[in-house]
Amino acid sequence: MDLMERVQEFESRKKSGMSTSDRVSASREAKALILELNEIYKEKKDSAIMDIMKRLTVIKQKIDKRLKGNLNV
Repeated sequence: MDLMERVQEFESRKKSGMSTSDRVSASREAKALILELNEIYKEKKDSAIMDIMKRLTVIKQKIDKRLKGNLNV
């Protein structure tokens, strides 16, 4: 599967109602996708790739925030 297809599939996947293990795997998948896109960005310097990485980073941060829970107790 092409990298962009994997990114689109990840972004369109349902994020609510995930179990903890689903969140962990989604976070790891997002990180892997971001790192792969970063390697391509280093060569091409395409702003569209940077925008995709930013969107994935926001999704990953939301998942990680939910994983960590409320630390202000």
